[in-house]
Amino acid sequence: METDKILTELSFKAIRSSGAGGQNVNKVSSKVVLSFDVPNSKSLSEEDKEIVYNKLSARLTSENILILNCDEDRSQLKNKDIVIKRFLDIITKSLIIPKPRKATKVPKSVIKKRLKDKKSLSDIKQSRRKPDFE
Repeated sequence: METDKILTELSFKAIRSSGAGGQNVNKVSSKVVLSFDVPNSKSLSEEDKEIVYNKLSARLTSENILILNCDEDRSQLKNKDIVIKRFLDIITKSLIIPKPRKATKVPKSVIKKRLKDKKSLSDIKQSRRKPDFE
């Protein structure tokens, strides 16, 4: 994945943010909405696109567009930086392929320890019983 290429494919839209800020909220468009068109991306290979479809399926729209919002700050520039960092983080994490897990045996020492603990607990409970004099 080429970060410089992928950043040129992003589209931004600034809209009025909700929440605290007084009258400034009604005048300034500080909320930033980032949208990334996954199917038409030239910076992602076909395999990368398939991985993104699978891993980010809950975040994609029906047209396979990734949309991220940011209205954390009162500054539009800071919100844009935050949403770009968030986008790059999401994309890089989704493209990481985890190593397959190797199945291993349970060590014999662990099995012995478990059986020993069970036996000691059984002995403790056995000693709590009423004696049988018959």
